[in-house]
Amino acid sequence: MTIEPGPPPVIEAEEPVVLRSQDARGVVTLTLNRPRAFNALSEAMLAALQRGFDAIARDDSVRVVVIAADGKAFCAGHDLKEMRATPSPDYYERLFAQCSNMMLAIQRLPVPVIARVQGIATAAGCQLVAMCDLAVASSTAKFAVSGVNLGLFCSAPGVALSRNVLRKLAFEMLVTGEFIGAQEAKARGLINRVAEPDQLDAELEKLVANIIAKPRMAVAMGKEFFYKQAELGIAAAYESASQTMACNMMDEAALEGVQAFIEKRPPRWQKK
Repeated sequence: MTIEPGPPPVIEAEEPVVLRSQDARGVVTLTLNRPRAFNALSEAMLAALQRGFDAIARDDSVRVVVIAADGKAFCAGHDLKEMRATPSPDYYERLFAQCSNMMLAIQRLPVPVIARVQGIATAAGCQLVAMCDLAVASSTAKFAVSGVNLGLFCSAPGVALSRNVLRKLAFEMLVTGEFIGAQEAKARGLINRVAEPDQLDAELEKLVANIIAKPRMAVAMGKEFFYKQAELGIAAAYESASQTMACNMMDEAALEGVQAFIEKRPPRWQKK
C-alpha cells in the first residue's frame, strides 16, 4: 500500500524586526518589533534600521521620523545572547562599528528624528534615545546605561549620553548603572517631554505638528548646522552660522516668510 505524502507543514514567516509606516504628511514611524526580546538590537535589527534610514535620506517627502517600539520595553540594548555566541575581537569590532554607523545615520538625516519612549531604555537603547534629535517619554519610562553591572562599561552609549547630559551626571550613570525615571531624564536633558502613558501619542503629535508646519529646507539646513557647530570652536562656529544663514536666506521659503512678516500676514509656503 502506497502512502501519499501529506501537505508540507505551514511555516509562518517571521515578522520584520522593524516595522515602517508613513502618513500623508510625510511622518515616518520605524517601530522596533522584537517585544519578546525587549527590542534588543540584534544584528538583523541594526541592519533593518540602517536600511530604513538610508531610504529616508533619499526620500524628499519625509518630514519627520519617529522611532517607536512594540511591547513593554523601548530597547534593552544589544542582544547579549547573540553577542555571547560569537566571542571574538573581530566580531565585536564589526558589531559595534555597525551600531555606531546606524546611530550616526540618525544625526545625518535631513529631518528631525524623535524617540517615542514607552518603556525602559538601557545601554545601547539609552544611546538610541540620546542620538535622536528629540525624545518624548512616558512617565513610566526608565533609563540606564547599565553595562557596567555586567562588567562592560557602556563606552559607545557614553558618547551619545555625554553630548546630552552634563558631564558629571553622565559619568555617574555610566559608573553606577543606576536607572533614572522620566522626569529626572528630562531634568538632565536626555529627553524633551514627559507625558502620562495614555497621553504619550498626543504629546508626540504636538511636537510633530509644530515641526512639519515649518519649511523642510530650513529645518534640514538647521539640523545639519546644529551638529556641525557643536564640534567647532566658537569663531569657526559663527563663521559657519553666517554662511548657513546667508544660504538659508536665499531660499524661497525664507524670502516668503520674511515678506509675510513685513506684510503682517501668515506665510504662504509651498508644500514640497
